[in-house]
Amino acid sequence: MELNDRRVLRRVGQTRRQLFEEIDRPALKPLPAQPYVYAEWRRRRAGLDYHVEIERHYYSVPYRFAREAVEARITAATIELFHKGERIAAHMRGSGNGRHTTIPEHMPSSHRRFADWTVERIARDATAIGPCTALLCEKILVERRHPEQGFRACLGIMRMARSFGRERVEAACSRALDIGARTYGSVRSILDNNLDQIPSSRPVESPPVDHPNIRGSRYYH
Repeated sequence: MELNDRRVLRRVGQTRRQLFEEIDRPALKPLPAQPYVYAEWRRRRAGLDYHVEIERHYYSVPYRFAREAVEARITAATIELFHKGERIAAHMRGSGNGRHTTIPEHMPSSHRRFADWTVERIARDATAIGPCTALLCEKILVERRHPEQGFRACLGIMRMARSFGRERVEAACSRALDIGARTYGSVRSILDNNLDQIPSSRPVESPPVDHPNIRGSRYYH
């Protein structure tokens, strides 16, 4: 500090302190009210269920933006979603657990209908593939807080019939039901690993053993 005040620079005839007061200080601006927050930007597309997937978590946007391209601003604590430069949604960031964060105001007035898709239509199309596919889709929709949150998984499962065929998708859904799986990813994994072609490993119940040396439950009463 003393050096800045004492020593005069030869070329300019002023001290460092004098130069600072004359040039730098007038250009200074106040510090931001909030600390700097690191953010990443990513392009996404809202699904049929008007949710945007970010690191295995789904965040809602107003339902009129379903299927629209959006930009996501991602920080350690928040998720902000923009459409053509306008912020349309803001959420606290959730963990990547495959769950949904839904703002009720984003939902359509009827929870059972959006665009051309309804719960009934999904049930009908799933039944056309097979009873196990229909049952799995039914369970996916019932277990969601709002049925629309299961549309993405159900449609994904049914569309796999185009590449794998109906019989394999039906077998994969049967296996998913056996192991209690309720996601598109589980069915896809079964098909990718050809597990649908392996007979079910569920144990077959054997009839009770009848032998004179076996006393039976009544013996102890």
